[in-house]
Amino acid sequence: MHMPEPDHDVIERRDEICATLRTIISAECVIDSVESMRAFDSDGLSAYRQLPLAVVLPETVAQIAAVMKWCHQNGVKVVPRGAGTSLSGGALPLADAVLLGLGKFNKILDIDFDNRCVVAQPGVTNLAITNAVEDQGFYYAPDPSSQIACSVGGNVAENSGGVHCLKYGLTTNNLLGIEIVTIEGEILRLGGKHLDAGDYDLMGIMTGSEGLLGIVSEVTLRILQKPATRRALLVGFDDTESAGKAVGDVIGAGIIPAGMEMMDGLAINAAEDFANAGYPRSAAALIIVELDGPEVEVDTLIDRVEVIMKHAGASSIKVSQSEEERTLFWAGRKSAFPAVGRISPDYMCMDGTIPRRRLPDMMIRMASLSQKYGLRVANVFHAGDGNLHPLILFDANEPGELERAEDFGGDILRACVEMGGVLTGEHGVGIEKRDLMGIQFTEDDMKQQQRLKCAFDADHLLNPGKVFPHLHRCAELGRLHVHKGKMPHADIPRF
Repeated sequence: MHMPEPDHDVIERRDEICATLRTIISAECVIDSVESMRAFDSDGLSAYRQLPLAVVLPETVAQIAAVMKWCHQNGVKVVPRGAGTSLSGGALPLADAVLLGLGKFNKILDIDFDNRCVVAQPGVTNLAITNAVEDQGFYYAPDPSSQIACSVGGNVAENSGGVHCLKYGLTTNNLLGIEIVTIEGEILRLGGKHLDAGDYDLMGIMTGSEGLLGIVSEVTLRILQKPATRRALLVGFDDTESAGKAVGDVIGAGIIPAGMEMMDGLAINAAEDFANAGYPRSAAALIIVELDGPEVEVDTLIDRVEVIMKHAGASSIKVSQSEEERTLFWAGRKSAFPAVGRISPDYMCMDGTIPRRRLPDMMIRMASLSQKYGLRVANVFHAGDGNLHPLILFDANEPGELERAEDFGGDILRACVEMGGVLTGEHGVGIEKRDLMGIQFTEDDMKQQQRLKCAFDADHLLNPGKVFPHLHRCAELGRLHVHKGKMPHADIPRF
């Protein structure tokens, strides 16, 4: 994976840059020693590492703005970083860029039950939002598997989802407002506690923008009342194709579960060894279905889902009989990633999305690719919305295995697009999928996206090297193309 050639003039100015940064924010908030910066040399995509030019850890929004303004005026790149849990390399540092960490922005600023929202700084963890409001019977719906560690600012940057996004939506569906700092150091507020806003949907543009357009400095999140009843089914299948079909059958019957997850045999046994959740070890595939709402509705839906699963060929069905048992069902799924880490020296977590009905086809394709590359794959899916998270197992100490894992992952993502899906469901593009953007988007598509980038960051100083395989200069994108002496749409007045 190649990153942009670093600007050696900036690197030569490193001491001067660090000295100036110490005058902008507190001296102890600037880290420039090699030993101390090692803690920031990677994110969740740990196969790639790079020391930053320097690390700054501001403590106020005014300090963020001051750092951004100075970097803009002096041509210094900035890479935003939240909790560093990005699985697409979105927070990978650059040798000629200041890494701006938001770990000190870890306070919940306001809990407003009347308006059913929470205002928080970007470094607050996802799970902390629910912990802060659950005593009053509320919770925050998006729940990535890394929710104990990932930050809500990072969730906005990647438009994160989780096991309950099927019914309650991704971050964008639960975000009411944000405060952002532009590369010029301007502080902007978009949205708020109100349900909707007029004018352009700038908040929608910022959500999932992966740190390329601005830095999120505050978020306003929607909280929901906990359902009266929540129950889950644990359903085992003897083959993955039948399990994949069952997922589509449930949705096709008009039932929208709170969550519907799928795991294959390798992931089942790894999770069971880790969490002792009562998973059927002999199953080739496992589906977890959670239904919530009024008790009478949940009981009815449980019965309907059981019938659908039996008709699809389920080999075992277990229904939670208590809140503790429901939580245990999910404990195995939530711990699937660290559990797989116990059975392989390294793994690469992919993220792509396909139409639900193509799940059986994708399972067959991945089995074939596993044989082709000689690498195991443990499958963990947000099956209800077709969001795949195959974990490709490899050993980076074995020559060539990392490269084979990368090629394996690339073929999975190509298959996603071929089957009518997209490159990413929630992890973002980052550097992991950057060079595959051309299989989903045309050159004109990407140029239009880059024009939006130029509107926010004309000098390409924010998180360069991510998302776009080839970044054009803004001046090039603004040029009018004249073909054979004729301008396009010559009838349109031009000023």
